[in-house]
Amino acid sequence: MIPRYSRPQMVQIWEPQTRFKIWFEIEAHAADAMAELGVIPKESAKAIWEKAGNVTFDVARIDEIERVTKHDVIAFLTHLAEFIGEDLRFVHQGMTSSDVLDTTLAVQLARASDLLIADVDALLAAIKRRAFEHKMTPTIGRSHGIHAEPVTFGLKLAQAYAEFSRCRDRLVAARKEIATCAISGAVGTFANIDPRVEEHVAAKMGLTVEPVSTQVIPRDRHAAFFATLGVVASCVERLAIEIRHLQRSEVYEAEEFFSEGQKGSSAMPHKRNPVLTENLTGLARLVRGMALPAMENVALWHERDISHSSVERMIGPDATVTLDFALARLTGVIDKLVVYPKNMQKNLDMLGGLVNSQRVLLALTQKGVSREDAYRLVQRNAMPVWRGEGDFRTLLKADPEVKKALTDAEIDEKFDLGYHFKHVDTIFKRVFGEA
Repeated sequence: MIPRYSRPQMVQIWEPQTRFKIWFEIEAHAADAMAELGVIPKESAKAIWEKAGNVTFDVARIDEIERVTKHDVIAFLTHLAEFIGEDLRFVHQGMTSSDVLDTTLAVQLARASDLLIADVDALLAAIKRRAFEHKMTPTIGRSHGIHAEPVTFGLKLAQAYAEFSRCRDRLVAARKEIATCAISGAVGTFANIDPRVEEHVAAKMGLTVEPVSTQVIPRDRHAAFFATLGVVASCVERLAIEIRHLQRSEVYEAEEFFSEGQKGSSAMPHKRNPVLTENLTGLARLVRGMALPAMENVALWHERDISHSSVERMIGPDATVTLDFALARLTGVIDKLVVYPKNMQKNLDMLGGLVNSQRVLLALTQKGVSREDAYRLVQRNAMPVWRGEGDFRTLLKADPEVKKALTDAEIDEKFDLGYHFKHVDTIFKRVFGEA
């Protein structure tokens, strides 16, 4: 995590003080459950909360202890003893380090998920507003980067809305899958701790019980979670790339908002570069890159090893913080995106009507011309237009073979721009609902 691409709420989830607070809560809730089961004295469980429930843990002190113990959880428990005293002997009864570490990671990822879902909600609201604003703004649709047929800018944004709606569903599902609690002891057999302790801690920490843990929570859950973040990042990049293409000087149909005093280039004062969306493309690459090590973490040795630990200490914070920042940045880009309908119309017209070629093709086939011949006739009149040798409609009207099948009025009708937009309302209802 670096401040340039971080937002405070998400960063706070991963700060050491937050992590130690969660560690303590897990230990204290477990002590409560054990007290109810008669494993430890109730007054000791109460004392644990009273003596350490509101303390600020000394991160530097824990680090100092860990330099000796070479074990983070033991270092924390040693520091905890400095607040709790004798009753610390009733903390961590029958538990193993992974019970604390894995359950904590589940809490952190669940909280991070909540922020990411809220980020997507904000993005969806911005996309929806702009989609309705430009519901019927004509623009050219492109395939292979080449002019294809007319669409509306609103439809482009409706597609993005549908895509991020699916992203939201995936995040909700990923949150549910990752939010499990394991308090099952060494190798996950509950030999030294009652399963009811796990149930109690899970309920208190807002998690569900892991059905079977092998001392660690199975890492297929984490793989699915980080893969989901990678998919969301890819969707961020797809929309960012669309904006980058539209901002190119030769296209110039939309551009990022350029604020007062902003500079685009240290050398060329005229530049207005798509720096935000280029940044989003880079951030998306980072988030996707963290999905693969999460998948490689699935294959641990036997009941556990810690080869996953170093990976997760990095990708947990970095992936969630980076995606949180990217989603917020994309929301700002969409919210302030400058759209140029006149340039969209100019680009629509630049190929002399070639974008209506399919309509002419279909009209010829419906007049009895074979598809092969119809394609040949339309293409024969389209190719000169590419070379700047005339207007498509005029060439069609001058072609004797075309005129045998279509009148001038019928040809003119095939150049009606509104024809392409007759189902925009239907698509919008599918994407946004009746409202």
